[in-house]
Amino acid sequence: MGSGNSIQKINDILRILPHRYPFLLVDKILETDGNRRMVGLKNVTINEPYFQGHFPDHPVMPGVLLVEALAQVGVVLLLSSDKNRTSQLVYFSAIDRCRFRHPVVPGDQLRIEVNVLRQRERYFKMKGRATVEDRLAVEAELSCSVIDQI
Repeated sequence: MGSGNSIQKINDILRILPHRYPFLLVDKILETDGNRRMVGLKNVTINEPYFQGHFPDHPVMPGVLLVEALAQVGVVLLLSSDKNRTSQLVYFSAIDRCRFRHPVVPGDQLRIEVNVLRQRERYFKMKGRATVEDRLAVEAELSCSVIDQI
């Protein structure tokens, strides 16, 4: 994927991420530079299973799932150009400077941007931000390692 290209179809994302419904939290990749930056999209609908209990009278997307959405876009960024991606997994080791700024509710479109801050061999530190209509919902720094599946 070159500069400005996007993964248009969910099938492309499914070939990269091991996650499946109801834990797949990326619907589309909007843009990428191929190896340092990626922007993804999550359409938040009332049909999400977590809204049944979080909270029935005031549905709000759980913060832990917002961070997971950042992580999933990060995984797509790290593995999308890797020919060996089917034999690799990404394990997250730290979440730093995480801040929740605005609630995400059904009907929102979550724009998720992830940038690689540092890389040392198979270790990465990334900064993720998710916004709804230019309002910051969550931001965090994520550390992870790319490992070979056993």
